Amino acid sequence: MPEPEGWNPGNDPLMKTLGFVRLVDFDREAGRLCIEFEAKPEQCHSGNVVQGGFVTGWIDNAMALAAMGRTNFERVAMSLDIKVAFYRAANPGIVVAEGWVEKMGGRTAFAEGLLRTQEGEVIAKAMSTLSMVSMKR
Repeated sequence: MPEPEGWNPGNDPLMKTLGFVRLVDFDREAGRLCIEFEAKPEQCHSGNVVQGGFVTGWIDNAMALAAMGRTNFERVAMSLDIKVAFYRAANPGIVVAEGWVEKMGGRTAFAEGLLRTQEGEVIAKAMSTLSMVSMKR
């Protein structure tokens, strides 16, 4: 899967912190992205449950990258708000984050996303309002 031009997630410190595994699918024109992360035991509480901030971060990352792709990565996505509904616990292993743009304006994007297991079971869903800021700023 070709990665966005000029973006090397394997060397990106944030992506390393999030546990980036691979970019599964990316449709810049449609504003859709699917990416895998590794949920690690050190991200867990209560034994085997990934802390909700990591779950939110994975979905937020997918939504932001999907929106940035729609601008050809000329704008960076800054979250104005994010709402997450948690359906089940995330556990250590590979998780799949999907993000897509529902509506794109000149400076604002409305995105949705989800996190699922490799088997397709939904862990959480989210929606976000993003301010699209010029990379030159």
